[in-house]
Amino acid sequence: MAVDPNFSWKAVARRGLREPLFHFLLAGAAIFLLFPETGGTDRRIVIDEAQVSRLAAQWAQSWQRAPTPGELDGLIRDHLKEEIYYREALRLGLNEDDPVVRRRMRAKMEFLANAALEDVTADDATLQALLDRNPSRYATDVRFSFDQIYAGADDRQGEARAKTLLAALTVGRRVEGPPLSIPANFENEAAYAISRDFGDGFADAMRGLPVGTWQGPMRSGFGLHLVRVRAVSTARKPLLSEVRRRVENDWRNATRVAREDRAFAALAQGYDIKIAKPE
Repeated sequence: MAVDPNFSWKAVARRGLREPLFHFLLAGAAIFLLFPETGGTDRRIVIDEAQVSRLAAQWAQSWQRAPTPGELDGLIRDHLKEEIYYREALRLGLNEDDPVVRRRMRAKMEFLANAALEDVTADDATLQALLDRNPSRYATDVRFSFDQIYAGADDRQGEARAKTLLAALTVGRRVEGPPLSIPANFENEAAYAISRDFGDGFADAMRGLPVGTWQGPMRSGFGLHLVRVRAVSTARKPLLSEVRRRVENDWRNATRVAREDRAFAALAQGYDIKIAKPE
């Protein structure tokens, strides 16, 4: 076989030293030399088509386009690097007694537990009782009689004034806020009209307020307000079938803490727990 007179092993070596794959393999060899295997660690890594497809899909979701072949190769190399470093970190016990790792694992377990809790549903009797306690919260034709005092713009000065005004109202004093181009008192006002005057969300926020006491501050398109709901009425109490989703969401929010506590208690029952406090 003829040899190219211009061929140079040194040139080949120099090109090889510049290849990223060479440096990656060199780093891998260093890991094995510095931390020889103590046994029991799985050294086989398989990146199948499904994993490659997931990597490509994640890229496409972030960049709104499919990765190029070169970009896909980079994603695979990064995934491989992550897997190797992860396995080596576990082999060296770097995950043990690490507060950051413990917090992340706890967060993941709480996420899984909460996801399981979201699959729990309330029965019709429970949801109906919640609807009966506050039908105006779910009614579409709800009307409010209420008083409002404008506290100012939605800033620190407005928040401070609202706090001062609310404290005075709580002890029965008469107060006045800055002038505003809308009335201070409303009688039997429809929710849609309140949203028109104060902005979207204001009437919805009023649905959860107790009747007869000053509350706030509440935010509107003008700024901050103190509100006292005097009466709430609705022409027709909604049927559970019409508002089931909203009622069930409220039930989930209201019972989340109790359900999380029950889920944790069920997990804790599987452990023999002993606590020694210093005397």
